[in-house]
Amino acid sequence: MTATAAAGVRPGTSRPLAGTGTLLRFALRRDRVMIPVWVAVNALMVLSMPGTLEGLYGTAAERADLVRQMETNSSLRAMVGPLFDDGLGALTAWRVGVYAAALAAVTGLLVVVRHTRDEEESGRQEVVASGMVGRRASLTAALLAAGAANAALALVVTAGLAGLGASGAVAFGLGVAGVGMLFATMAAIAAQLTESARLARGLTAGVLGGAFVLRAAGDSATADGSSVLTWLSPLGWLENLRPFAGERWWVLGLLAGAAVAQGAVAFLLAGRRDLGMSFLPTRPGPAAGRLATAGALAWRLQRGAVAGWSAGFLLAGLVYGGMTEGAAALVGDNEQVRGIIERMGGQAAITDAFMSAMIGMLGLVAALYVVASVLRLSGEETSGRAEPVLAGAVGRLRWAAGHLVVAFGGAALVLLLGGAGFAAGHGRDAGAILGACLVQVPAVWLVGGVAVLLHGLLPRAAGAAWAVAGGVLLLGWVGPALDVPQAVLDLSPFGHLPKLPGGEMDWPPVMVLLLIAGALVTVGLAGLRRRDMST
Repeated sequence: MTATAAAGVRPGTSRPLAGTGTLLRFALRRDRVMIPVWVAVNALMVLSMPGTLEGLYGTAAERADLVRQMETNSSLRAMVGPLFDDGLGALTAWRVGVYAAALAAVTGLLVVVRHTRDEEESGRQEVVASGMVGRRASLTAALLAAGAANAALALVVTAGLAGLGASGAVAFGLGVAGVGMLFATMAAIAAQLTESARLARGLTAGVLGGAFVLRAAGDSATADGSSVLTWLSPLGWLENLRPFAGERWWVLGLLAGAAVAQGAVAFLLAGRRDLGMSFLPTRPGPAAGRLATAGALAWRLQRGAVAGWSAGFLLAGLVYGGMTEGAAALVGDNEQVRGIIERMGGQAAITDAFMSAMIGMLGLVAALYVVASVLRLSGEETSGRAEPVLAGAVGRLRWAAGHLVVAFGGAALVLLLGGAGFAAGHGRDAGAILGACLVQVPAVWLVGGVAVLLHGLLPRAAGAAWAVAGGVLLLGWVGPALDVPQAVLDLSPFGHLPKLPGGEMDWPPVMVLLLIAGALVTVGLAGLRRRDMST
């Protein structure tokens, strides 16, 4: 195949955007479940917050006192950012703005990488490119799909918050969508630079994590968002847009300009490479070290992800540990806030309850890691890379076991590192904190067991494991604040864990969760052994 044909331009076809409309409709059809779910989860998180905050800070005096406390509480500013006004709209933007923008960024990067580098890696893009499709049509369609997702989010959020102030609602909706598009175009650049969809997603997610760290460091230093570190982070730009607190409309121009500039770079790079190639190609072999076993190969493939998640958990633990005392001081005598923390962390002293709640959050995030690691099996299978391995003297169970050891063992490792960071940041109770982190492992493994079950029995629906992990995360994060009935919270495996530190250790539910996780893995592996391999 010639370079021209490989690039997606059929002889005689010189229009670089030919076929964009068709590819966009196809992309939206493929994402008809994923995009609405991500948008709905994000919008629910945002729109549920005004009612919750009104119950927590119902009087003007309570809200004014919160503003004063945030001016002096650097640890809480590092977590959620500075508070610029005591109105309900400003409180909503303060409480969920950073997280809504981060979730929009994740949506954007997933959509773009799925319809660009994923398609090239699977070989489907080569088939598409053999038709009347322009060189830049696929990238354009991917960015338009991400734009549609962010536009839908902006419309829903703006409409839902309009009662708190029309201009603030518009600013907040556009700001969140702007951050989403900024990271979508960043993912488009990463898709041109790298030869692997996994690496493109990881690179963009790493930049997002760095943006969160920069914002946190800047916000802990200043109470008005003026730190240079805050301005270096796109998440800090959303804060400085100041929705519902004297909007700075020019910040939207900053977001739009950065997104357009990154999109232009992505289009330039897309026009300068052949299909399937990249500007940062994978290092050729032979690989250094021993790769004589399926486990060694799995570790080689996943060690980068394990290292990244480990560093992230260690850093998160340090941040959470350092802010523990500040969080206890902020709660003070507010019974509503105390009630939410106790629902998350147990009926213990407020400091122990807060630590338990934050350790529970680490467990919820670790569930995302284990799903991503388990589903690496699906990626290896559908890309055809598993076939040469299985053609040798390696059985399916040995091949899968190598990846599952990394997935389940890695989940325990990142939680331990998160606990080590928490203990270092808090300065005491290291044994109790590490024990509390280990208690999260059975629930994390159960979510991983669901991923193994789906991969083994229903490989085409294996991606539904993300919905399970997302639902568990939503229940654990938003459920207590919305006063969701305990029966609903108990649908999550994390709802059955003992609340440590501060609570009593309860072994029966922990053992039951481990047994269920083991059963799910066993059934999933049995299904994998009996079914045909995907291609």
